Amino acid sequence: MGTQDGPTLINSVQRAMRLLEAVSAHENGAPAKQLARETGLPLATAYHLLRTLVHDGYVRKLDDGGFVLGDKLQTLRSTGRAQALLSRVRPSLAALRDELASAAYLTFYEEGEIRVAEIVDGPGTPRVDLWVGFEDAGHATALGKAVLREMDEEARQDYLSRHHLADLTPRTITSLPELLRRLEAPPLAPAITDLEEYALGTVCVAVPVYSGDTLGSLGVSLPSNRLSRLPEIRERLLPTASRVTRGLSLTI
Repeated sequence: MGTQDGPTLINSVQRAMRLLEAVSAHENGAPAKQLARETGLPLATAYHLLRTLVHDGYVRKLDDGGFVLGDKLQTLRSTGRAQALLSRVRPSLAALRDELASAAYLTFYEEGEIRVAEIVDGPGTPRVDLWVGFEDAGHATALGKAVLREMDEEARQDYLSRHHLADLTPRTITSLPELLRRLEAPPLAPAITDLEEYALGTVCVAVPVYSGDTLGSLGVSLPSNRLSRLPEIRERLLPTASRVTRGLSLTI
C-alpha cells in the first residue's frame, strides 16, 4: 500500500504545480477546460485539483468561471521576499554579534506594530528573555524606542494611543511626557538605549534602519555591567545599520 501511495501523491503534487503554473499565466483568469488543455490533464482531474486548490486558498474562482491565483500564494510570495531580504543581512547581524559579543536584533514597524524580524545570538551571546512581546513593550526597549523616535508625530501619537506604557521593571518609563522628552534628545542620538527598562540586568542599544519605506531598528543587548561600553557600541552599530539598510532596500 505504502509503495503505491508514494508515487501517486508525487504525481498529484506535480499535476497541481502544473495547474498553478498555467493559472499564473492568465492574469484575467482561464476556465478549467483551457487549463486542462494547456497542462495535458484530463478535464476531470483538472476540475478535482482546481477545487482542492480553491478550497486551500491557492487559487480563486471568478464569477465567470475562470481561475486566478489566490491570496495564499500572494502571501507566500511576500513571505518569500521577506526571507530573501533577511538572508541578505544575516551575515551583517552575525558579524555584529561576534564583534560586540552581544545578541543582535532586527525589528520592523508593520501594520501598526513593532515586531522582531530576526535575532542572531549564540551560546556565548544569549538573547534577552522575551518575557513580554515586543508589540506590548515598544516604550521599554531600545529597539522600540528607536522606531518611535524615527516616526513622524502623527504616527507616534497613533502608536502610543494604542499601547499602554506598562511598568515592566522599576526602571521602565511609564510617564508619557518623560518618554517623549527622552525620545527627542537621547544622549547617544541617533542611537537610543534601554537601561534595564525591559529586563533587569540587561541594557540595549538600537539605531533605526529602513527596508524601502518600512521603518525598523537594529540593536544589541548586553549585561548591565558593560554599560560603560555604550558609546563604543553606538559607533559600531551605525555603519552596520547603513549596510543593513542598503541590503534591505535592494530590489529582488
